Amino acid sequence: MINTPTQDSSKRDYSSISPSARQLLLLKGFGDIPFAREAAQLMLQPKIYINNLDNMDFPFKARLLHFEARYQSINDLLEGLSINNVLELSSGFSFRGLDLIQKKEVNYIDTDLPEVIELKKQFIEALNSPNFKPLGNLKTLPLNALDEQQFNETVKLFPPGEVAILTEGLLMYLNPEEKLKLFGIIHNILKQRCGYWIVADVYVRKDIDLRYAMVNDNLQGFYTAHNIEENKFESFVEAEKLFNEAGLVIDKTADNDYSKLSGYNDILGTADAENVSLVKSASEIRTTWRLKVAAQ
Repeated sequence: MINTPTQDSSKRDYSSISPSARQLLLLKGFGDIPFAREAAQLMLQPKIYINNLDNMDFPFKARLLHFEARYQSINDLLEGLSINNVLELSSGFSFRGLDLIQKKEVNYIDTDLPEVIELKKQFIEALNSPNFKPLGNLKTLPLNALDEQQFNETVKLFPPGEVAILTEGLLMYLNPEEKLKLFGIIHNILKQRCGYWIVADVYVRKDIDLRYAMVNDNLQGFYTAHNIEENKFESFVEAEKLFNEAGLVIDKTADNDYSKLSGYNDILGTADAENVSLVKSASEIRTTWRLKVAAQ
């Protein structure tokens, strides 16, 4: 079990989570994630966003690989599914929906806390070119993922059909009670609508140098305040057990091979053996699962 004090989620101040989303965008702008670079520039204006990776230390480059792998793992498990309704929870300043509606006829609902969503809407408007002709539809809406009524009302905005629910950076902010509540909400929705939950934030506790995976000095205080390390799962076995107890089973696991990332050779190709080993160790603290409702 996870040894985290039980907290009343109705009294939590979730708005304080937003600074991490801002920091993450400024990191992702150094890579190839769609719209990240342009959005980072919008966030910093009128300052100039300089994304010269050569000027950054190795832990920064390793974190970039970590988050690019996390982002891509969701795309890999979403690809091939014949599902046209996609709901992303706590998406932060990720623009997966904007990217996806350019490529396929999909109904995409992008959600997060109200203050993130308001700024994100401005970014999306600025990122749209005059020649932008989407194939799909994108809604950008506020949503507290632990508010079951609001969650259900959001899902009702989709046309009939299966639903794919995506989470990339949410579970580490939730204590055990909140996790179980979210698991229950998603289980009920998938039981009614059918579909999958693609969850990329299955993090486990491991004694490693987190500078190579998630945390820099600027965010250390934030992670401590939000009990990030304590909120991770004890192990992947324990995580799977908790999902199973909520009626969800693993349908497929994403490949967590960093070498398939576009920036792998630039970052690790010239690294020494010790740094390569540290990055590989850091990659072992997270996995991405595609979950479905267990057969009755």
